[in-house]
Amino acid sequence: MGLSIRGFLRQVSVAAGLLAVVAVSAAQTSPPATTLVEPPAPLLPTSEKLAAPSAEFTVPEDSGETQAILKEDGLVRMEARVALTPTASKPASAGWVRAYQFADATGALSAYTYFRQGGKGFPYAAHSLYTTRVENGDGEVVFLSGVSVVRAKLKLYPESANALLGQIDIGLPKVTGRKALAPLLPSYFPADIAGTKLDPATLRYALGPVAYQSMGGVLPPEILGWDKSAEIATASYSGRAGKGTLTLLLYPTPQIAGDRGRAIEKAINDKGVAAFGTVKMRRVGPLVGMTSGAFSPDQAEKLVQALHLNEEVTFDQKLPLEFHAEVRKTATLLESILIFTGCLVIASVVIAVFLGGIRAGWRVMHGKPAASEPEFLTINLRDKPKALFAPKDEPPA
Repeated sequence: MGLSIRGFLRQVSVAAGLLAVVAVSAAQTSPPATTLVEPPAPLLPTSEKLAAPSAEFTVPEDSGETQAILKEDGLVRMEARVALTPTASKPASAGWVRAYQFADATGALSAYTYFRQGGKGFPYAAHSLYTTRVENGDGEVVFLSGVSVVRAKLKLYPESANALLGQIDIGLPKVTGRKALAPLLPSYFPADIAGTKLDPATLRYALGPVAYQSMGGVLPPEILGWDKSAEIATASYSGRAGKGTLTLLLYPTPQIAGDRGRAIEKAINDKGVAAFGTVKMRRVGPLVGMTSGAFSPDQAEKLVQALHLNEEVTFDQKLPLEFHAEVRKTATLLESILIFTGCLVIASVVIAVFLGGIRAGWRVMHGKPAASEPEFLTINLRDKPKALFAPKDEPPA
């Protein structure tokens, strides 16, 4: 009997091994699972007015510096199209359009200020989604919409160019939430201080050393702490007393700002203050401001003293006076003590009635009166207690 069971178990184990080998072979020979990923919608449409670049219709490539700045700004993707105009024989090229999508509005603004250098007008609106079109001196149009920047150089009538750009703007991806929030740093520039006015067209915003150098930064880029998420913006001011540049640096924490501020001060002293012009520095929390250029000392001092962070505090209800608050705390404490004491009294009564009812029921079940128990509740003090031991001088009974 023992041998037959052992042989049966051996056959079962062999069969299980064969099944495992067959299952593994089937898994190896079966085709891998296919996952379908839907591609994102195109940045630029393709129509009879916009065509993809080809050997016949080309779009100029971005320079190496431009590509490096776009990488610093967090470029996600880029597309280019050729603008077409109908002719008697076949469509002809009427310019080009290039669109860039970034990870957030911060990178888009940095790229926009880089591309619009030399352009006119900068109606920047902080804390909002906005679309701003600027025409550079060479006829190139640059506009910012959410997290996208579009450049176009078109040989079309103004009405046709505006209609085409409006169609492109509508098709750009729209984002919400934190990615759509415009950076705060450009809003920290004072607008008009004692006759010294900001030139909005000169505002530049950088997220990396290449962009900072391209916008004419005067500080050594290697000491500015780009690895610590630094943001830098510059803008020009002019007045009767002089003209210069205000540089703002924003860091995640005041400690980093203080450390970088000391490094900047050392670099300025090592190179010589004369190389930077009129230098005034001030730190406000995580914000560092510095003037340079042909400012008068009074202009520079007023500019840095005008720097402040936009801090807003709101309350949902009026705050009580301190005396009223203490009285309310005392009254609440006494009320809680009274409620707790009342709960203890009620609980004691309930427990006493419950236990007393159980005891009375038990006595009734054993034939005793429920309300009295003389042998347990009465103490007889009238009778003289009996001696436990007889005195020694008395004979035993």
